Amino acid sequence: MSKFGRNRRTLAIVGSVAILAGGAGVVSAQGDPGPPPPNMQGPITLVDRPDATEGEALYVEKCIMCHGPVGMGTGLLARKGRSPAELEKRGDLAAAFVVLAARNGIGNMPAVPRGEVSDEQLQEIADYLAAGPHGGDQ
Repeated sequence: MSKFGRNRRTLAIVGSVAILAGGAGVVSAQGDPGPPPPNMQGPITLVDRPDATEGEALYVEKCIMCHGPVGMGTGLLARKGRSPAELEKRGDLAAAFVVLAARNGIGNMPAVPRGEVSDEQLQEIADYLAAGPHGGDQ
């Protein structure tokens, strides 16, 4: 084998070892993520609300990840001065407005297509929100 061939082979082996070693560091760094930061609330799911009505259950399933206590939509509404920013705690939402905002999008909120939420489901959610405010610590 020529000197060039040996150097090339050595370089390939060293490179492979470096890649594997680097990858091992990434795997170990991604292990246990540890506890959440103090005072950080986890997501609200249907497990938290076993007695949810149809509209409430759909809201929890389809909307609360953005419009709940730790959602991006809640933060954006709060910065715009909407109070309360959590949709469930508001008492000024008309069902027709909720449907219109969801289907067409509003501000930073994208439109919600019928493939994700049917017209019937959206009406249930809208009626639930229009009947608000709901809950104190939700």
